[in-house]
Amino acid sequence: MRAKPFLIGLSTGIIGGITTILLTTPQSGQQLRSNIALNTKKAKANLVEIAKHTSNLKDATFTLKNEVQNNIPKVIHELKDSVSNFKQTIEPDAVKLKEELEGLQNSIAKIENNLSEINNKKSDPPQIQ
Repeated sequence: MRAKPFLIGLSTGIIGGITTILLTTPQSGQQLRSNIALNTKKAKANLVEIAKHTSNLKDATFTLKNEVQNNIPKVIHELKDSVSNFKQTIEPDAVKLKEELEGLQNSIAKIENNLSEINNKKSDPPQIQ
């Protein structure tokens, strides 16, 4: 949101409100002038406060932008380094696990062969010689 259109809209609203008050008020001239002066002071104070908050918001946005620009690449680099270190740390264990899995698969294959041989021997009728 841009500040200039907002402030233009706010000023237009204030002027419209003041005009409406001037045209519809049942006050005497002196009371009306004092009310206008008071409302003008309040409007100016509100505009100053809005300008101050807008400036603070702009500064905070600029600071955040700079922080993001400076820190995000650093965080990404650190994350890449951490992932790389993790891969290097886990690689020997992964190789060892792979070897153990292959050994287990070979053992299972031998056991299956032995079981099939045993089953074949049981199913073959005994031969008389």
